[in-house]
Amino acid sequence: MTTPFDGSVTEPAAAPTRTLAVVSAGTSDPSTTTMLANRVADAAAKLAAQRGFELQIKFVDLRALAEDVTTALVAQHVSPALQAASDIMRDADAIVASTPVYKAGASGLFTAFFQVLDNDLLIGTPVVLGATAGSARHALVVDDQLRGLFSYLRTITVPTGLFAAPDDWTSREFGKRIDRAATELIALVDGGFRESVRGESWSAYQHSYGSAGGTELGIDFDSDLMKLATGGR
Repeated sequence: MTTPFDGSVTEPAAAPTRTLAVVSAGTSDPSTTTMLANRVADAAAKLAAQRGFELQIKFVDLRALAEDVTTALVAQHVSPALQAASDIMRDADAIVASTPVYKAGASGLFTAFFQVLDNDLLIGTPVVLGATAGSARHALVVDDQLRGLFSYLRTITVPTGLFAAPDDWTSREFGKRIDRAATELIALVDGGFRESVRGESWSAYQHSYGSAGGTELGIDFDSDLMKLATGGR
């Protein structure tokens, strides 16, 4: 707290806040998939504090949304809980996405969740990808499968992918990989990558009709003319 020459008291400026969405498709309790996601989030939060901003973590537990995701896929009905999760993803400055591996592939629940999200929701969002399995045989799933999905969603995935087999949890090198991935994520967030992409290149992306709330067509739905046309006030 500082005191200006006029005698008034000036409070120090509050640290800016960014949001990290942590998505886990782990189905057990406790879950190594959730544990991996939380370790990355904790490391990212510490790095953010060192850079002078707060990282607010919001958790999206896909196990609790399994029925809602299935209903959205087959009936195109979005429940309030699924909409709330979608809103978290939309507003997140960064994402940690972690999935268990089943039969050499990402969890069906994990892929289904991202499939029901709006195509434009995550454009330019930095993402750390993580996966867990009972064997190191599945180590390539992150790079071989997950990166393709998130590339389609037009996110920016950090170079370091994270995969954890049982032996990795006691490995010092695994801890270093987590720190490295968190460092890459925070560098993208602190550098304003998402804001720059959305602010300067939004119209350059291909958008489906209705996928971006009208912004894909440059329509301002809050204008007086559009309110009149839709019967609003």
